[in-house]
Amino acid sequence: MLGGKVVLVTGASQGLGRALALACAKERASLVLNSRSEEGVRPVAEEAEKLGAEAIPFAADVSRGADVQRMVDAAVERFGKIDVLVNNAGLLGPRVRIEDYPEDEWRRVIDANLTGPYLVSKAVIPHLSEGGSIVNVVSGVSVEGRPEWGAYSVSKFGVEGLTQILAAELEGRGIRVNAVDPGGMRTDMRAAAYPEEDPQTRITPEENTAVFLYLASDESKGVTGQRFKAQEFASQ
Repeated sequence: MLGGKVVLVTGASQGLGRALALACAKERASLVLNSRSEEGVRPVAEEAEKLGAEAIPFAADVSRGADVQRMVDAAVERFGKIDVLVNNAGLLGPRVRIEDYPEDEWRRVIDANLTGPYLVSKAVIPHLSEGGSIVNVVSGVSVEGRPEWGAYSVSKFGVEGLTQILAAELEGRGIRVNAVDPGGMRTDMRAAAYPEEDPQTRITPEENTAVFLYLASDESKGVTGQRFKAQEFASQ
């Protein structure tokens, strides 16, 4: 389904990013896998290669334009193009009230979760041909503000808006831009957000990749500006 496509996944060292990388590898996509450290993401690239995919790990801070440009340039130099971008990298930040939210943490979360998708999308767009796809990871708290979700929620509200703007701007070029809310999963971020919750009550990221594969594939041609709930899609 993804054979011949080049997929760039940010935040690919663990959780949903790792699951998406390996799911795309099984579909024979070529992969550019991003994390803040190469040591963190290299094992995922090695797993992907064992599944038959060509994969390169790349350390980059997605909130820094120079890092992002180096990553995209390296991807294009290696593969000649990028077909699919999954903006998955993100930080939770502290679960405190706005009046208690540290300014430095606010800026760090906004930079990673909102400035990151902007910078990576901006760098990738010139290399996306007709039929390309951008998938932005959003959240249940990106459509409903809830107490003590602070910068994470605000940043994801921003990603919802970024998705709509990009979809409108790129539709004429045949580039699709959609958002996916993965819902609660058995991840370290979920455990940090809900320490009292039993992780076994949540699905694994590996069980939650179907909608991402759909949006990366040619099956979703013409689908743009939409918001998907991954777990509802998987149950259809």
